[in-house]
Amino acid sequence: MQNGTRLAAVDLGSNSFRLEIVRLDHGQFERAQYLKETIRQGSGLDAERNLSAEAMQRGWDCLARFGERLAGFKKAQVRAVATQTLREARNRDEFLSRANSILGFPIDVISGREEARLIYLGVAKMLPQSDERRLVADIGGRSTELILGQGFEPNKMESYRVGSIAWSTRYFPDGQFSAHAFQMAEIAAKAVLDEALEAYRRDRWEVAYGSAGTIGAVGDILANAGWPAGSVSRAGLDWLVAKLIEAQSADRLRLPGMKEDRRAVIGGGVSILRAIFDLLQVDQMQAATGGLRHGLLCDLIGDDNDSLDVRSKSVQRLITKFNADVAHGGRVGRVAIDLFRQLQPEGAEPDDERNNRKLGWAGQLHEIGSHISHSDYHKHGAYILDNSDAMGFSQAELHRLGLLVLGQRGKLRKLDADFDDVLFVMQLMSLRLAIIFCHARRDPDTSGVQFSLDLRQPNRLMLACPPGWSETYPQSAHLLREEVLAWQKTPWSLVLSGL
Repeated sequence: MQNGTRLAAVDLGSNSFRLEIVRLDHGQFERAQYLKETIRQGSGLDAERNLSAEAMQRGWDCLARFGERLAGFKKAQVRAVATQTLREARNRDEFLSRANSILGFPIDVISGREEARLIYLGVAKMLPQSDERRLVADIGGRSTELILGQGFEPNKMESYRVGSIAWSTRYFPDGQFSAHAFQMAEIAAKAVLDEALEAYRRDRWEVAYGSAGTIGAVGDILANAGWPAGSVSRAGLDWLVAKLIEAQSADRLRLPGMKEDRRAVIGGGVSILRAIFDLLQVDQMQAATGGLRHGLLCDLIGDDNDSLDVRSKSVQRLITKFNADVAHGGRVGRVAIDLFRQLQPEGAEPDDERNNRKLGWAGQLHEIGSHISHSDYHKHGAYILDNSDAMGFSQAELHRLGLLVLGQRGKLRKLDADFDDVLFVMQLMSLRLAIIFCHARRDPDTSGVQFSLDLRQPNRLMLACPPGWSETYPQSAHLLREEVLAWQKTPWSLVLSGL
């Protein structure tokens, strides 16, 4: 990207929504604007994990203000993501359908491990280049991410369902502080984080960094009290807990450097931080200036190459893990892309190439469920994709890949998909036809095969085969005729010629 290009990252966290706008300056970020609003959407989840109407409205109102600042930005200049609260919310689609429209850009709900990857990337971007082995901790409103890495490469990433909002609500109701409450909160946090003990043990890292609100808030309070700026020590944490217990409640708490929006969640955040210090034998943690937003910005300036490499590696890991046929998956993917490209207008745009890659990945992954069941592999493959933490992919992208894998065979009318989505239909039909052409599990002869969208009649695709093709490949011709019948029970139709 050129110097001076404006980029924007939007982070829909459980505690706060943030918007950061930067200008690109020789690969570095020059902040142009930063907005943060304390939404506390994480406290709006009820016992059934549904967001309340009030929590959704607070989010929509904030995104409307963000949307005004993003007027004039192109899609390739903005990345917006949501984290743990919307990962949990059962009614997230209700929130997101309106939120996407209000913001003016798509919002991706990312997995915990993908959040961890982006956090590490953002922290590393804002630190001096170094070969030090790092532990990065990010305590959010409803989740905590722990990452081990070196340079720009994260090596171990996990997300744990423990956060400052959830712990403050559960263990410090009405903002009441006591020694017993801190003891119970830390024990509970250690119970959740205990599995990190072996993976993140002390000999695997040299310097600990803290990202996001909790570590920053604690660091500010300690610095104002005379402790060294830019870091949090074990002794400093003990001092702060003593001050919180002395105050007895958040309302009575008066500490220089503590921002008002942190008052209600400081108890939960501190108890989790102390649990991390104890479990992982941390004596001192440096406050990092980078975080999730900066990781999103790094993905944007990567010209799609870095994120593409991460996603390609994720696809290969899934193929290897579930012992899928690499050669056949690649074959199906290539044929599907060849067919799909015939439906695209002249002069491919960047979005066209991205859609080609996603279809190719669907082809590569279409048999990953075969390791579980031979007859229902398409169903198991879709389930795997819907429930995978695949680095580089949002949950919406994985769900769409899962729909393509699920729809590769069988009755289409039972597929819970939007048949008004022309792009999806064209990708799905291209994938199904590719599987038919490759049914003998060898490279098919598709020379002279033409696939096109009927411009005279809506919702109709046409497949033309050269003369004599059906006599040479009778089984393929039979399967294509069966495919015509499958599409008759949808709003779309497939018309064959030359068979």
